[in-house]
Amino acid sequence: MKCRRIWTTIFWLLPLSVAAELLQPEIGLGWTNGWVREWRRDVPGLKVSDCSERVSESLIKVVRRWTWTGTTPLERVTLSVRYRVDGDAKTLKPFIPGVLLYGNPSNKGRTDGRVPVFAGEPGEFAIFEEHRVPMPFALLEDARTGAFAALHVLPSPVRGAKREDLWWSIGVETASGGADIVMLSGPVGYNRRWSVVKALQNAAMPYDETYITLLPGQIVEKTFWIETGTATAEEFGFEQALDVSLALFRPYDAERFEKFGDIVKTKRKFALSRWVEGPVPNACGFDMYDQHYQWRHLTIGWCGCAATCGYALPVLNLDPSDWDKAQRSLDFLCDAFADTVQTDGLFRVTFDMKTGQKTGADFALGEAVGGDAVSCGQGLYSVLKAIRFAERGGKGRLDTSKWRRFAMKVADAVAADILRNDWREPDSTGPGFLVAPLVVASEMFGRPDCLAAAQKLAGTFERKYFGYDAVYWGGTLDASCEDKEGAYAAFQGYLELLRNAVASGNAAAERRYARLARHAMNMMLTYTMVWDATYPPGRLSDHAFKSTGWTVVSAQNQHLDAFGVLTTPEIWRMGEYLGDERLKRLAAVMYRSCFQLTDDSGSLGEQIQQTNFAQQGEMNDVRKLRGGYSEKWTVFWLTAHFLNAAAQFTEMGILL
Repeated sequence: MKCRRIWTTIFWLLPLSVAAELLQPEIGLGWTNGWVREWRRDVPGLKVSDCSERVSESLIKVVRRWTWTGTTPLERVTLSVRYRVDGDAKTLKPFIPGVLLYGNPSNKGRTDGRVPVFAGEPGEFAIFEEHRVPMPFALLEDARTGAFAALHVLPSPVRGAKREDLWWSIGVETASGGADIVMLSGPVGYNRRWSVVKALQNAAMPYDETYITLLPGQIVEKTFWIETGTATAEEFGFEQALDVSLALFRPYDAERFEKFGDIVKTKRKFALSRWVEGPVPNACGFDMYDQHYQWRHLTIGWCGCAATCGYALPVLNLDPSDWDKAQRSLDFLCDAFADTVQTDGLFRVTFDMKTGQKTGADFALGEAVGGDAVSCGQGLYSVLKAIRFAERGGKGRLDTSKWRRFAMKVADAVAADILRNDWREPDSTGPGFLVAPLVVASEMFGRPDCLAAAQKLAGTFERKYFGYDAVYWGGTLDASCEDKEGAYAAFQGYLELLRNAVASGNAAAERRYARLARHAMNMMLTYTMVWDATYPPGRLSDHAFKSTGWTVVSAQNQHLDAFGVLTTPEIWRMGEYLGDERLKRLAAVMYRSCFQLTDDSGSLGEQIQQTNFAQQGEMNDVRKLRGGYSEKWTVFWLTAHFLNAAAQFTEMGILL
């Protein structure tokens, strides 16, 4: 380790292309109108020093220490780390995992607080609490040259804060001749508003007086790493930073969480508690809602996942009666919705058990006459996987005739629609959930047009999202924002196309889809927590909740959820394909960690508030947002995804 005063240290270790004053100290003094009153390079009595260590050719570890030697408290202080990157700020694309992905380009022009944006305009800034960032780094990547720099940080709260539960913050801001990556001892802001946090779905909340007081003799330390490199088409800067984040935090200890077999048994038990029948003749299946609610809906796809158990229960084979429920539930769904399939292949997705009404409405995705591509794609994929298992390993115990008729009708119509000359390309990646089932249908039914449609649809995502101008978005609930599910939609589709290319011996297609699948997967993985946050008193701290393995929803919905469970079999498959054991170990942690908070009945809530963001509870005071979760909102996907992923692992012969 090399330890010296900041103004005589570590610059010689860093790339010559970076501005000479990249790590100059700045200390904020005073607080006026919601922000630091003035910044100084030197404050008498405040010693600033760095200890640096080269970890690799591209990575340097730094521990910055501030020591207050004065005899009286130094009040209203802001400490900082500032890393300067030269260039045109408009081409320096910021990447803050789960929060600000290349500046959130799908929300260009939006400054209302709903979603943070950053375009590199003069005076722009985007700075957020560290506990908001799943992989704790901030990156600036030059879209023209590929040069990038990232600051990785060891997240920590701040001692001596006026505001309770104050943590360090991290972000970016424009500067003369470039942009800065900044870490501050508390202050935050975005969309040209100082001292606000992204606290609600559609609005910010004030977060003022985020300064600290240093007592005589007090020492503050902050650990961070500086990464520099060059992006290529084979590995963008954010992907290289992801690798470093995984290496620094090593989120691979699955053994501290519940065992895989116990999770599956518990979730299967809870699924059966949602089994409902009638009064409509022959109506049966798995209810989307808890008995706490008065609704009785069988919903295919997003929130309801009513088709999932028809696939998962026979594969898991925990009780003979499960096969009957799988048969009856899928028979009913395929019968009920077959006559609603439109010329574009979309169909109605919700059946009201009380009235028999069929609608296109999924709670999360809103009303649609014929259903939405997300729910229809997920439902079709479950039916196809059920057919494949029944006809390969079901030993004749399941009748797939109704399932086949329904799946073939939907797949043929979807393919025909996409292959039309006047087909309109989708605005978002939501329809990406149709790609994987189209690939499977092409093989299962001998329909080359289904494969052609899958390739055409996937090609639109390749053109739009393999670069800097757009990020996978709009997969589900967040119809106009960068989100994890949008990245997963693309990843799932690319992975099936990759599997098909390998099986058919198409080397060129294999190379293409392997790269695209890895890009989409890596973008999705940046939403994954790789560290355990600590919490103020509340439900999360009561449960000793560990955040590693959970995933942030989107740039709009800044809470954690268990959706990442569904992605784990695909992550594992990519680990096998790439020979990357890290991915397999991470998949195991993601699956097992997300069982936390499950109660004795098997019920799991949603909306884990790891940061200053909430969708329920007391939402008028930012101090009351962090540390809770919505225990009563238990829509069926929270159980179905565990069973769906478990069945896939079981078919792969893997016991996590």
